[in-house]
Amino acid sequence: MRLGNSNKSSRTPHADQNYLGDAKLILVKRRTRLEELVVRYNTVQQAQFYIERLGADFSDYIEEDRRYRHSVQQAQHQLGQLGRVQTIDREHVPNFIFGEQDIVVVVGQDGLVANTLKYVTEQPLIGVNPDPMRWDGVLLPFTVEDLKMIIPDVMRKQRSLKEVTLAKVELNDGQFLYGVNDLFIGRKTHVSARYEVRLGSSVEQQSSSGIIVSTGLGSTGWFKSVLAGAAGIVGSEAWKHMHINGVDVNAESPVTRGHHMENFGWDAPYLYFTVREPFPSRTTAVNLVFGQVHPKQPLRIVSQMPEDGVIFSDGVEQDFLEFNSGVEATIGLAEKRGRLVV
Repeated sequence: MRLGNSNKSSRTPHADQNYLGDAKLILVKRRTRLEELVVRYNTVQQAQFYIERLGADFSDYIEEDRRYRHSVQQAQHQLGQLGRVQTIDREHVPNFIFGEQDIVVVVGQDGLVANTLKYVTEQPLIGVNPDPMRWDGVLLPFTVEDLKMIIPDVMRKQRSLKEVTLAKVELNDGQFLYGVNDLFIGRKTHVSARYEVRLGSSVEQQSSSGIIVSTGLGSTGWFKSVLAGAAGIVGSEAWKHMHINGVDVNAESPVTRGHHMENFGWDAPYLYFTVREPFPSRTTAVNLVFGQVHPKQPLRIVSQMPEDGVIFSDGVEQDFLEFNSGVEATIGLAEKRGRLVV
């Protein structure tokens, strides 16, 4: 499927023995911060005026944009020596149909790799760091210069692939969404969400600022920060002496009780969920706030939010499912796995 003028297809005839003929190489790129500003303010000059008026360094935006564009151009040239190249922008990835034999090359930050990975099926994905001096890139082990060696290896199946477990949420109206790092279930405005949550035989009415379901790949991101905050509170001196309305709240944390996550790796056959800021009241409880999700124990949530209920994945709020009153979500492992080239 070709999407208007945003997809550019090119093929450079080359006598090199590494030319792979009919191989189709999909190059995924994104807008830079500068490009986003130009969309908002129409011109580079107006964007510069806005940024510098706030006291920020506009030259950093220009340099980042220059380096990224150069990396994309280099990648297009190198891939063009090896096969047919089709370039697509990030916003078109959800609607793009990847061919079974395609090889996907992502030039960008970790978030772009994760956002792309959930829309591919069995295709190998190569994460390329466009600016190693700027980005760490856990999912970006390669540079543009590496592509001429990596692509032939991948085509000949001589390159190691690391499998990544994905999460999947399915609604009772047939809609579904994948998550590479995590899923968020809550209110669009991040105010209190009301819902019923069920895990195994446990059922609870809750009010919270949302639920996060994490994969092993995402366990070092949003999920980790929530657990770190909970652990920091429970381990603090203030917590040890804290009473609310005469009740001693110094007890073993339900967040860590009975759970060992040392082996929560990228290919772990389970997920974990945690509830953000659960609120106890006469009608809501805070016992079912953390747990493991696996094929025999999916997580089920029924929305009690009249409006603004949402489910989104990997921090991309624009790509969401509406989750309002009466809608039931079932969350578990996806039937497919991501495949990252290492």
